[in-house]
Amino acid sequence: MNRCTWPGNDPDYIRYHDEDWGVPVLDGKELFAKLILDGAQAGLSWITILRKRPDYYRAFDGLDPDLMAGYDRDKVASLLSDPGIVRNKLKIEAAITNAQSFLSLREKGIDFGSYLWKHVDFRPLANAFGCKEEVPTSSAASDAMSKELKRDGFKFVGTTICYAFMQAVGMVQDHITPCYRHQEIKDLSTGINWSQAFRI
Repeated sequence: MNRCTWPGNDPDYIRYHDEDWGVPVLDGKELFAKLILDGAQAGLSWITILRKRPDYYRAFDGLDPDLMAGYDRDKVASLLSDPGIVRNKLKIEAAITNAQSFLSLREKGIDFGSYLWKHVDFRPLANAFGCKEEVPTSSAASDAMSKELKRDGFKFVGTTICYAFMQAVGMVQDHITPCYRHQEIKDLSTGINWSQAFRI
């Protein structure tokens, strides 16, 4: 079975590649959770965050922005002492700020899913790269997403983080063409009624 080369032989990476990476995510709260996890990766390898992912959901109340937005100093202190997550104060405080920014957008009547997906015109960008070396680490779309997120108060959302996020949530199809998941993800995306999903 051919797959992308980046998972190597690591069973956690392989499972993530085969079951999760590149599957389109439309729900706003789920997108928020994944954006927080990608921000936590900054300066680290994704496998570090992947292995800590269950602890992130535990420590951050399911990565629910409604709960995270109200975290106080005691909660921050608790998170800083939690060995299950990356104990970086800037990243922890950024996650709380991002939750508050998420709620601010919602109060303005902005759906977070539409807010993000508009950067790819509400459907996945169908890339067809033949090998890992061809896959970029940023794009005009990730530049624009990063700029807008920062404007609206989000932290740890540089263009490289945004592009990795876009790959993870299926906004761009970056399974290489020899990978068996390339066609599977393409078929999955074809089966989604994108106009109905975003009421466009």
